[in-house]
Amino acid sequence: MAYLREHLTFDQAKVTLESKGEGDSKDLYLKGICIQGGVKNANQRIYPVSEIGNAVTTLKDQINGGYSVLGEVDHPDDLKVNLDRVSHMITDMWMDGPNGFGKMKILPTPMGNLVKTMLQSGVKLGVSSRGAGEVNESTGEVNGFEIITVDVVAQPSAPGAYPTPIYEHFMNTRGGYSAIRAAHEVSKDAKAQQYLKEQMLRVIKGLQ
Repeated sequence: MAYLREHLTFDQAKVTLESKGEGDSKDLYLKGICIQGGVKNANQRIYPVSEIGNAVTTLKDQINGGYSVLGEVDHPDDLKVNLDRVSHMITDMWMDGPNGFGKMKILPTPMGNLVKTMLQSGVKLGVSSRGAGEVNESTGEVNGFEIITVDVVAQPSAPGAYPTPIYEHFMNTRGGYSAIRAAHEVSKDAKAQQYLKEQMLRVIKGLQ
């Protein structure tokens, strides 16, 4: 089973915000497309609508059964949910046409408060589904797909800076997202850039 993450920007996910309650106790919800079906996405993968439908139904049944489906800020390196980075809880999922939609309640955790502040300040945050499945290498079609959760992520700036196969390798390798994020953080440090360049070249050589 491959570790699969699919990122959608704020606009691609058609994110909307919804508030419930009054005053300081008001709850903030984020709604939108969590994963697209029937089209080849930016990672060159295709999720058949039936696969999306089955995965959404499974997650919805978990939610209705009382299971807390928690999501994080940013991309973790595996399928495990890290409690110290939890920002929201998925309260509902459903199908609308070929796409899987979700509704997420922003929680009063440190990361949840960060997300809430950014959203209320007009920051456009994206979403990223996190799951597992089998990928047909020749067609890109995904089978046996299971959604583990949906995370809240920053608008992507890195993907266009790397060739797709290399970027995908980083993103699907443990620690890969951290390496890409580090590239942005050291962008003004010449010595750090040189070190990071050497490390990335080692990874790229390993792909050959």
